[in-house]
Amino acid sequence: MNFLRRGSSTPESSVSDEPAEAEDVVAVGAARRNQTAGKGRPTRSRRDAEGRSRGPVAPAPKTQREAMKRAKSLRGDKTERRQASAERRKRMMAGDDRVLPVRDRGPVRAYVRDLVDSRRHLMGLFMPLAVLIFVTVVIPIPGIQNIGSLLCLCMLAAMVVEGTLLGRQITARVRAKYPDEEIRGFSMGWYGFTRATQIRKLRMPAPRVSPGTAID
Repeated sequence: MNFLRRGSSTPESSVSDEPAEAEDVVAVGAARRNQTAGKGRPTRSRRDAEGRSRGPVAPAPKTQREAMKRAKSLRGDKTERRQASAERRKRMMAGDDRVLPVRDRGPVRAYVRDLVDSRRHLMGLFMPLAVLIFVTVVIPIPGIQNIGSLLCLCMLAAMVVEGTLLGRQITARVRAKYPDEEIRGFSMGWYGFTRATQIRKLRMPAPRVSPGTAID
């Protein structure tokens, strides 16, 4: 009888621990279900999310004509493009750094342009000289060809000398005005030389100073 009592009876500590362990297991399971129930699917990639937000992708054009129509619709109205182009050119002529090419941006380049535009240069006749050379080659008269060739060689030599002196002068003045800037002599001199060879009315950006203006 005592043996049966001992086998059927359980200590109070073990009886009290079993419900607590069962409650812990149930709580952990419920917490896991709550964590996975909120999502229930793998995280979408950024490309998939952007693709869904943008909508379906249009099918590829089947013919060249359809491709041209689609490209034309993406470019927008021709009048709007002309207006945008005219506005951009106007801002470039005014010297707006936001639309200028990288090589023309910054106060240093603007100062070089002012130095070049403040005086007249023999190099400004470079384009007319090119036309003269073409004419002398086309005309089948030896005398005119010889005179034209000699004149062109003299003018080219004078332009080279003037361009070399102008490049050195520009480099010296830019280094004196902007001592903290890293100035490369050849690059700055070449920039001034190429601007001086252009016809004044065709320079981009447009000159801000008149010939004879003193530049500090």
